[in-house]
Amino acid sequence: MIEPTAVSVDADLLAEPRLVVEPGVAARVSAVAAPVLQGMGYRLVRIRISGEAGCTVQIMAERPDGSMQIEDCEAISRALSPVLDVADPIERAYRLEISSPGIDRPLVRRSDFERYNGHLVKVEMAVAHQGRKRFRGTLAGVEGDTVRLHRDDTRADEDADVLLVMEDIADARLVLTDELIAESMRRGKQAERELKQNLGLAPPPPPHAKKSDPARKDNKSNKPKPKSGKKPEPTNTKRHRLAAERLRRGDIDPTEGD
Repeated sequence: MIEPTAVSVDADLLAEPRLVVEPGVAARVSAVAAPVLQGMGYRLVRIRISGEAGCTVQIMAERPDGSMQIEDCEAISRALSPVLDVADPIERAYRLEISSPGIDRPLVRRSDFERYNGHLVKVEMAVAHQGRKRFRGTLAGVEGDTVRLHRDDTRADEDADVLLVMEDIADARLVLTDELIAESMRRGKQAERELKQNLGLAPPPPPHAKKSDPARKDNKSNKPKPKSGKKPEPTNTKRHRLAAERLRRGDIDPTEGD
């Protein structure tokens, strides 16, 4: 069996431990995958190994801002596959699956709880708190080593706010809401724009969309404006043309004044 290798972890990750440490085989995969992802600028969210359809190794990752695109998953798969083949942390054939956390993502780090403050979550405790293990409510901040949750399922005689110790949390996950979907779409569009710009795929702006010179803010038309706000009378109407023709023939216009 391959023992976990030593992994150099930066100060941010040391100060921000994950809530759940993968045991056994998942820990060995994590020891190999974590430094690769970190070197590429991604964060390792979770590793899950299942026996469905043979053996599947699911590696969940994300960008520092929480976004993740298909292109990101493809890049991670290309970089990580040969490394796992050499390290061989799993003793049987497996299928590698790179995925994003999704909109209703799990919360596994302190920064996750801080980032999604104000959103609705479901929490399952490994150690019971006040005689119960399951909680649902709105994240209301992080205080020390605890998470404040404003419950939405309390009775009249219960306090809605609870403090849950992070180390005692077995699983925490966002609940799908309209606000969460809107925020996820905003982050996804921003990440897509940045990716296209980095790859040089963003199309140049059309000629008519060029920004004006700020030093010439008053470069308006030089056409003289009428002194009054009243529009000038037209000078080439049918009436004017008929009058000019009568004048040429020497006719007298009976409608004209004396």
